[in-house]
Amino acid sequence: MYTGFKHLHSFLAYILLAALVFSIIYVIIKFVKRSPFNETVRKVALIGFIATHLQLLIGLILYVISPLGLSNLSGAVMQDSFARLLALEHPLTMLIAIVLISIGYIKAKKPGDDVRRFKTIILFYTLGLILILIRIPWQVWP
Repeated sequence: MYTGFKHLHSFLAYILLAALVFSIIYVIIKFVKRSPFNETVRKVALIGFIATHLQLLIGLILYVISPLGLSNLSGAVMQDSFARLLALEHPLTMLIAIVLISIGYIKAKKPGDDVRRFKTIILFYTLGLILILIRIPWQVWP
């Protein structure tokens, strides 16, 4: 079961990265063209929002069942940088990234100035993507 969730989490990471990059680029293009913030833009942003939350769900399950996750938290883990990455830094940074993406989507959904809505998505999704990219365990990612 652990191996299956590990592979699913890695596979969904590719989808998540593609969805976030697509959402950010699409919103930037619409912003530069001065298009209105319409339902299509909101749905494209929703793709990135859903992808991050799906990855969060699988990641939390994996964190609980993994021998490198919750059960590995101890003082000894803090001495090993890779074990610390898997047990603490990766999950915490990903949670912060998902919170940023969620805030960006929720704030952009509210009616108001279209420029503000575009900038909100661009800012929060980009910050979330940067956090995700800096804390992916590249050493073990297939």
